[in-house]
Amino acid sequence: MYHYTDFDDAFLKERNAQFRAQVERRIDGSLTEDEFKPLRLMNGLYLQLHAYMLRVAIPYGTLNSRQMDTLAMIADKWDKGYGHFTTRQNIQYNWPELRDVPDMLDALAAVNMHAIQTSGNTIRNVTADHFAGAAADEVADPRPIAELIRQWSTDHPEFQFLPRKFKVAVTGAEADRAVIKAHDIGLQIVRQNDEIGYKVIIGGGLGRTPMIGKVLYDFVSAEDLLPTLEAIVSVYNLLGRRDNKYKARIKITVHENGIEDIRARVDARYALIRAQFTGVDQQMLARIESDFALPTFKTADTSPFDNAYHYDAVFRSWADTNLADHRNSDYAIVSISLKAHGKTPGDATSRQMRLMAALAKRYGHDELRISHEQNVILPHVHKGDLPSVYYALKAEGLGTANIGLISDIIACPGMDYCALATARSIPIAQEIATRFDALKLEHEVGPLKIKISGCINACGHHHVGHIGILGLDRAGVENYQITLGGDGTEDATIGERAGPGFSADEIIPAVERIVLAYLDLRNDPAEEFLQTYRRLGLAPFKAALYPEAQVQKVRENAA
Repeated sequence: MYHYTDFDDAFLKERNAQFRAQVERRIDGSLTEDEFKPLRLMNGLYLQLHAYMLRVAIPYGTLNSRQMDTLAMIADKWDKGYGHFTTRQNIQYNWPELRDVPDMLDALAAVNMHAIQTSGNTIRNVTADHFAGAAADEVADPRPIAELIRQWSTDHPEFQFLPRKFKVAVTGAEADRAVIKAHDIGLQIVRQNDEIGYKVIIGGGLGRTPMIGKVLYDFVSAEDLLPTLEAIVSVYNLLGRRDNKYKARIKITVHENGIEDIRARVDARYALIRAQFTGVDQQMLARIESDFALPTFKTADTSPFDNAYHYDAVFRSWADTNLADHRNSDYAIVSISLKAHGKTPGDATSRQMRLMAALAKRYGHDELRISHEQNVILPHVHKGDLPSVYYALKAEGLGTANIGLISDIIACPGMDYCALATARSIPIAQEIATRFDALKLEHEVGPLKIKISGCINACGHHHVGHIGILGLDRAGVENYQITLGGDGTEDATIGERAGPGFSADEIIPAVERIVLAYLDLRNDPAEEFLQTYRRLGLAPFKAALYPEAQVQKVRENAA
């Protein structure tokens, strides 16, 4: 992983000292809350419903055991003993005292971490495929270019006050595990005539007006990528709307002007600035790439895995759902579920964080990843060590065998924490998981992605859920709308709204009706929910979801 230089260390030290002075001025009253707000947002500090919230960047989701241990220490010392991993591969602390935040930032800096640009109208934390560097289907590791983009965008003088927040995601495989088509800029590493380059997608995003990104360029060379990105963001900075925050994202800029017009503007800007990029970025990239060299994989007996898989049905269930193919056939990628039935999706206690750090250090070449699906990944585990890893995880409530299943729910913090939320997300996610665990159906149902947002901002990615749930306020009452058929992969699709919303008491039975309808409608157990939906469309699911409407229709026809 990337190793900080003396420049990086000095930069963070100066930045944290600056913010410490700003906090002191807020506490003594020299700064009002309105004056302090833009300063704290530049350092990842929000004011939520009940307390401040500190959002810590985990660039492209990569961290080591020392960093995870530090996150656990911070949770214990300055919060309530846990942290919340987010859909942007960050971690949030929901209960810090303002006076403690500078100390938290200094503790993070000691392990090469920070909270810079995790908020505000700037380029946010760059995210990536959580299987990066390990996946069997990978063209190239996306993390080096993600790190270069992080360095380029951090405190970039032109891009600190963009029309709106700006998000970049990178994947190194054809299979999109980073939701690149729902980002302001999505990058896919591709190979063309034996040359590695990038497909550039712009204008994706969810929220109030969900849109799938459009291809700006099918292939951009490595040497041309950074000037291309600079040209794109420069055009957006000039053209993006500042008169209406709901129309300020680049997706609206692309929609209103058209992809051809945007491409022409980017081409013109690129021609003006290309000469400024003299190759220094490529020298930096070469140095960064050396930090991401593969670990030295060991050669050892894999029979402990084979034996456990054969004789232990519980281990076998976990292996079937929570393991993915590694580029080395003697290894596996382990997804650790933070979605135990009835628990808060994405939350991990300090004790659990320490265990994951210890397992990474002992069995995982000292690497962990955070996924946008709010789980933790051990990307490099030898198959012979998998039983030991599993039994240790199980002992701490981290052995749930549900990756990709109905209880592996993405959910934003919702109205339990967020000042913007209009409904609760966490209790709904907990009740869905508990209900289907009681029914013992989720393994029979198979892959099914439920995503829940507590407001129109869509931090829970509900638009691209196979079943998406959006919580809204209807005259002071929580109301939950359902969308169906969304997809966040390479076949990205915005889900279709099914119809009127449901109360909090009605939403769990409504989801159950959808799932039971799917089990009746699928051709065979191999046909997954999304495949059935695409084959049949909305109509049969809507009929199951609103049975009273069907009864009324029969009555009207009979009359």
